[in-house]
Amino acid sequence: MSSHWEEFFATHLPPSDFEDNRKLLKEFCERQNKLQNNIVLITSGGTTIPLEHNTVRFVDNFSAGTRGSSKNLYRSSLLNIQNLGSASAEYFLEHSYAVIFMHRQKSLEPFTRHFNGQQFFDMLELSDREIGPSSTISVKPDSVDVLAPILAKYKRAAEAKQILYINFTSVVDYMWLLRASCECLAAFEKRAVLYLAAAVSDFYIPSDKMPVHKIQSGEGAPTISLQLVPKILAPLVSLWVPNAFVVSFKLETDENLLIAKSRESLNKYKHKLVIANILQTRKNRVIFVTPTTSYEVVLTREQALSGLEIEEPIVADVVRKHDEFVSTIEHQ
Repeated sequence: MSSHWEEFFATHLPPSDFEDNRKLLKEFCERQNKLQNNIVLITSGGTTIPLEHNTVRFVDNFSAGTRGSSKNLYRSSLLNIQNLGSASAEYFLEHSYAVIFMHRQKSLEPFTRHFNGQQFFDMLELSDREIGPSSTISVKPDSVDVLAPILAKYKRAAEAKQILYINFTSVVDYMWLLRASCECLAAFEKRAVLYLAAAVSDFYIPSDKMPVHKIQSGEGAPTISLQLVPKILAPLVSLWVPNAFVVSFKLETDENLLIAKSRESLNKYKHKLVIANILQTRKNRVIFVTPTTSYEVVLTREQALSGLEIEEPIVADVVRKHDEFVSTIEHQ
């Protein structure tokens, strides 16, 4: 009898751009593996649950992929443990990791996350009032100090071909892309980190239970039968990337359950680390949980006001633990 995840893939077609994305993943990973680079797959943002095959309506599990503008320093310290992907990607790049950034379409991305809405345009000015071929655009003097370091980091990563952007929308898209990413990452063995920060839907509507066309409101409220999304962490750890350093995230509201639930996940799926937090303190505190130890990473108000993002020490500790993991394997 097939498992739930095998049945899921057997009964749901991959997204229309899947082969293009798989080719990009393969080329990116082959290049990074030849260079013997460490690599991290970061999943970020939320998934949708379509209600029709020709999708008009869907249930959304949207999360933006970051927390706010870097110019609003205290607000930039706020942590939603499932929305930290775009910030973490920048810090992994600083630690010389190649990054696959697998994110919800239209969620915020590394580097551009620092500028919301019209804020970016407020930093620019036109040289002439009359718009034409000779017009030039410049950065306002008081914005250069904000834009220049972010632009420099972006250019450095882009020119080194150190980051690949892949996007998803539905939970089916996410599952197919995650499996394809793991197929490419398997060759890295211990040099691969999976940093699974996406807010993945817990439920979905099976393809054969979904109407083809738009649900008509005139027919009254629909009755929708949901099924549990398969726990993809199980085949990921045991079959797809068995030698990788896999990190998952857990959010709870009861402090008394947090460590126990995190350890339960580690014991069940046999991955390396859970980064856990409590809803009430998610703005400035996470707990690193391994099968045998746990410790806190805390961001103080003073650190937040100075511009520090909590993702910076989080990523630094993940990198340190990954280094220890690699060293242990090499000395076995």
